Amino acid sequence: MKALKELNNPDPDTRQSAVEHLGQMGDMSVVEPLTSALADAHPEVRAQAEKSMWLIWLRSGKPETDKILYLGMELMEAGQLQNAIHAFTRVIQRAPNFAEGYNKRATAFYLAGQFEKSIVDCDATLRMNPHHFGALFGKGLNYVRLNDLSKALEAFRKTLRVLPYSESAKNMTEAIERRLKSEGTEL
Repeated sequence: MKALKELNNPDPDTRQSAVEHLGQMGDMSVVEPLTSALADAHPEVRAQAEKSMWLIWLRSGKPETDKILYLGMELMEAGQLQNAIHAFTRVIQRAPNFAEGYNKRATAFYLAGQFEKSIVDCDATLRMNPHHFGALFGKGLNYVRLNDLSKALEAFRKTLRVLPYSESAKNMTEAIERRLKSEGTEL
């Protein structure tokens, strides 16, 4: 695929175009190469890489499953968390190897205050897609809510390895490091 070769092009506009093309046409097989674009020197390339990864992650390859996923996302956005959890569970039942079904259910569990269940789904997402910066960050948020700051810090540091320019992950990492240091906890 020509776009994969263009990820290393010295021209940032060419790299950005390649990243956009991969998001529109690619599948999970291009996620690994796309990960390098998350650390690109140019912010436009990084932003497009993040957007492209989400586009890829949201495609199960089964139109009916994708409809249920989007329904679940709408329900979650409307605050109907139990209905959203049910929809995402249906997605998982239909496509058990589709990481985003687990990730979206993890988000709904988090919003519902079911942090342990959310972590289980974050872990399932990461087993299938170790580059899923959303699941890594979400795992960190869950551990913050459970007041397990050492595990939260580990999750945010892993997020930064995949998404090195994430201000949110950087801020969370620094805040936890300051707190643990003030408590005399070994980092």
